[in-house]
Amino acid sequence: MRTLYVRFVMITICIMILSSVLTFLLSNVFYHAYLKPYNDQKVTIMIQHVQQYIAVLSYQEATSYFQNVAALGYQLYINDGEGNGHFYGSPLRGKYISSSVIHNVQSGTIYHGIEQRPHQLFVTGFFEDHLMNSIGIPVTIEGKTYALFMRPDIEKQFWEMRIFFSLLLGGTIMFSMVFVTISTRYVVKPIRIFTRATRKIAEGQYNIQLDVHRKDEIGTLAQHFSKMAESLNRLEQMRQEFVSNVSHEIQSPLTSIQGYAQVLRSQQLSPEQRTHYLSIIEEESRRMSLLSKQMLTLAALDKEESITDPQSFDIAEQLQQVVKATEWQWREKDLAIEIDVESAFITGNKDLLHQVWTNLITNSIKFTELGGTISIHTDTSHHSYICIMIEDTGIGISEEDIKRIFEPYYKGDKSRNRERGGSGLGLAITKKIITLHGGTIDVASQLGIGAQFSVKIPFL
Repeated sequence: MRTLYVRFVMITICIMILSSVLTFLLSNVFYHAYLKPYNDQKVTIMIQHVQQYIAVLSYQEATSYFQNVAALGYQLYINDGEGNGHFYGSPLRGKYISSSVIHNVQSGTIYHGIEQRPHQLFVTGFFEDHLMNSIGIPVTIEGKTYALFMRPDIEKQFWEMRIFFSLLLGGTIMFSMVFVTISTRYVVKPIRIFTRATRKIAEGQYNIQLDVHRKDEIGTLAQHFSKMAESLNRLEQMRQEFVSNVSHEIQSPLTSIQGYAQVLRSQQLSPEQRTHYLSIIEEESRRMSLLSKQMLTLAALDKEESITDPQSFDIAEQLQQVVKATEWQWREKDLAIEIDVESAFITGNKDLLHQVWTNLITNSIKFTELGGTISIHTDTSHHSYICIMIEDTGIGISEEDIKRIFEPYYKGDKSRNRERGGSGLGLAITKKIITLHGGTIDVASQLGIGAQFSVKIPFL
């Protein structure tokens, strides 16, 4: 199996090779389109100077001159049109040129072999060491017309530069491959760290700290990964705590039901005692039923992406119904209820929102001491949403608990006995329902003073 490191190196090297080939092809196109005509013209000017100079020389003097020109870095070939020819300078690899070309040059036509050389892939024509890749011009020596062909001697003029560029290109490719191999290890190193971290998470180890300090996408990914691991660790702790709490919540009523059921078998109980024990069994059964119902509700809400069965209804009327439904609870604790709600119609799932207000109001009742006050009022001054505020004068919520109060299965600080029963699912269900309606819920509180829950529901 190829690792990411090997894949990265191979892809980079392939890109380098492909880039080199494309660059060479584009350079070849540039040569044929621009440089070849330019080189043809440059050599033509040079041979025309030679033509003018040897016009007044003898054949022997012209031969000596050709040798000097060849020594300066040119290759020359002269032919009398009768099959007699002579080369000056370094020997050419391709020495053939047709007799028709020679006769045309003798007759006064300039032969532009450099410009007219056919295009060939991966061959830069200027460097092709062939007699046909030259400039031909007629010259007159001692009254006789010859065909003179001339081209630059690439090895003399550019040999050192060719070596230099070859070393430069080869060194660049070699060092690039070495540095790519080294740098890729640096790039892939965080991925390996993530791989080890994900393996630990798969094994159930969530307490992970990634030592990746970068300010790029990898650094951002490391931060998000650490937060994810922290969330998973917290979720695992909550799950374990929930299992413990639920086990206790279930075991406690089951033990009570079992114990009182055994007591009811006794024939020595009075009717009042039987009624009392049966009411306890009923209450414990109700607690178990509520717990299972909340768990099922939360599981069902987690699968939903939008509200179902939306309908328009008056939020003020619903809040008043919830207050009446919980009347026996707040009257039992002698609580004062202040309700100031304006009629406002919203669109949503009526049953789910009824559960939201029931959860919030019963929580306020539960955590407000005898003789306290609960205030419920609405703010309809905003055009896009309605704000419902439920405030109590209860025991309050600590800052630490406020950060996690909407997490499933989370209960407040047990040292202050804030849980007072319950499964820790009520507020999680509440927030999920509000989120499905496109709303938000915020809480503000101080210990010993009370808490205020603010719910914003948009007018859909």
